[in-house]
Amino acid sequence: MLIKTKKYQLDNATYRKIGMQAILSKQWWIPLAIFVGIIGLNLLLNLVYSNIWIYFLAPIAVLGYYLFWYIQFTGAPHLDKMKTMFERYNYEINGREIMIKKSAREGMKIEWPMIRRAEKAKEGYILYFSKVQFLYLPFKIFNSNNDTQFMDAILRKKKLIKEPEAA
Repeated sequence: MLIKTKKYQLDNATYRKIGMQAILSKQWWIPLAIFVGIIGLNLLLNLVYSNIWIYFLAPIAVLGYYLFWYIQFTGAPHLDKMKTMFERYNYEINGREIMIKKSAREGMKIEWPMIRRAEKAKEGYILYFSKVQFLYLPFKIFNSNNDTQFMDAILRKKKLIKEPEAA
């Protein structure tokens, strides 16, 4: 069976939102380690030299970490290498590949092994290639409920999403 979708263009705000959520969910421990490390360093330094300014450094370092990623996801759409992610495409999905078509003649093929992980979010599917590259397929681009069910089946078969829990 083949799923054909409507045309869709990923906008910058959606890209930034999904990217930041992915970073926060997968790398939540890094800001915690930064915070604990700076506070721990301060406790050691207090044995030799009393200072309070370092307590302000810990939250600023954590905010700096999140700001770094926010800037990355804000600037990525303006890079030449990333421009193709933000063009208007329609998709043809089957069990072997995902065809991304700009027109009837122009397109590219994505094999399923290229996808590292997938999520079924509230608004659609997110297929991750790396931390900053992903394919977002909102439910609104699918033509019917059967298409989304078939997409679920493909993702479960490829072991990219988990089986639904039995009630």
